Amino acid sequence: MTDPGPDPGPDPGPDCGPPAAWHRNAGRCVLLDGFHALKHALRFGAEVPVAVTSDRAGALALAGELAPDVREVLAGLLTEVSREVYASLVARPHPTAVAALAVRPSRAAGLEALARTPRRAPVVVLDQPRNLGNAGAVIRLAAGFGATGVVTTGTLDPWHPTVVRGGAGLHFATVVERLEVAGLPPGPLFALDPEGEDIRGLELPDDALLAFGSERSGLTPELRARADRLVALPMRPQVSSYNLATSVAMTLYHWSAGGGAPRVP
Repeated sequence: MTDPGPDPGPDPGPDCGPPAAWHRNAGRCVLLDGFHALKHALRFGAEVPVAVTSDRAGALALAGELAPDVREVLAGLLTEVSREVYASLVARPHPTAVAALAVRPSRAAGLEALARTPRRAPVVVLDQPRNLGNAGAVIRLAAGFGATGVVTTGTLDPWHPTVVRGGAGLHFATVVERLEVAGLPPGPLFALDPEGEDIRGLELPDDALLAFGSERSGLTPELRARADRLVALPMRPQVSSYNLATSVAMTLYHWSAGGGAPRVP
């Protein structure tokens, strides 16, 4: 009789394993698409119930090179699956062949953080943004500058998968919420508008709300009425506008020049 070898254990069956865990958690979680999104989310305390890759050795080598601070956590978290299984879990497979699900932070905790005063950094307000990728880029910028949070008004969901992809997992490094204009957190509101005062002559306080309209329509009348000051970025005549993320970057840099942003090590 042939020795069958070590007992492989019970058959995990269709209700176990990474795909089943993925589907169990998908409803309460957001997709972290790619190695860098997972890396950033872990650095800022995200709860990640499941993470998969079709190339575990490659992902851990990448972590060793670019993110040694999270390599050990990734080694315990990442489960290798076949390319077919990986592709079945994500709509657009990422070049790093990594995907994970992270629990969305508590809305109540986010609102509390936005309302807490005094603030040490501004809140960025996107007034009825339209482009999902631009919203993600703004969240990435806000996280980099240490902003208190990013608030959107209107119908765009700032936790939409495309926004999270554009934010590279940095939704977990700052507060991200959607609010009505009437429900914006306290603080002086500086709204970007071509008719405003030149930003170079102003000092933006740490507790400011920095509001940006959509590239097509600008500020809504409701937000314009709520603004304490209109602020303009320097722009050559006959140039219509800047990209939304560019405008946010210029404004946050101006604020940071006053000493409020995190210092480069």
